Amino acid sequence: MIRVGLTGNIASGKSTVAAVWERAGVPVLSADELSRRAVALGGPAEAEVREVFGEQAFRAGGALDRDRMRALVFRDPEVRKRLENLLHPHIRALRETWLAAKHEEGAPLVVNEVPLLFEVGMEEEFDVIVVVDASEVERVKRLETARRIPSKEAQRILAVQGDAGEKKERADHVILNGGTVEELEDSALALLHTLLAECQGEGTE
Repeated sequence: MIRVGLTGNIASGKSTVAAVWERAGVPVLSADELSRRAVALGGPAEAEVREVFGEQAFRAGGALDRDRMRALVFRDPEVRKRLENLLHPHIRALRETWLAAKHEEGAPLVVNEVPLLFEVGMEEEFDVIVVVDASEVERVKRLETARRIPSKEAQRILAVQGDAGEKKERADHVILNGGTVEELEDSALALLHTLLAECQGEGTE
């Protein structure tokens, strides 16, 4: 089973690529989804988050206030580090359970979408790393329009993420997202065909 790590800075288009691959029948797991499961009501990290960050980190219904926490972590590196250190062991355990299940099912290729793959040192956990990249100007524009994040906050978010150029150098494959959604989807499918061909090649060795 080939384990693909899919990453890229915020608003680069990696979630679109993940969705294309999932529609094509590839098992895809999102780190953001694992994070939501970890801090959900009754989740493995809920009690720890409440203890460290207090009740103000949660909405009235019990769900984590993700907008509030996002604003906090991108303003304060220490808060971000505390949250990452708290969540990552739980996220890793959930991921390993999922990978074991997919291996048991006989999946030839699985994809993990991990926004902070390089930042948290997860390169060795994957057989292939794919980076999706778009220009900083385009990413800021997407944050402002699609996600309605104010310009200053968008710039702050981009400033704390790893260098996109370095990530591309360290990747096995790079998908450039500088055009339309349709062009990005075509690029995603083309790379998927390449990866599946590599799976078939492994199977014949």
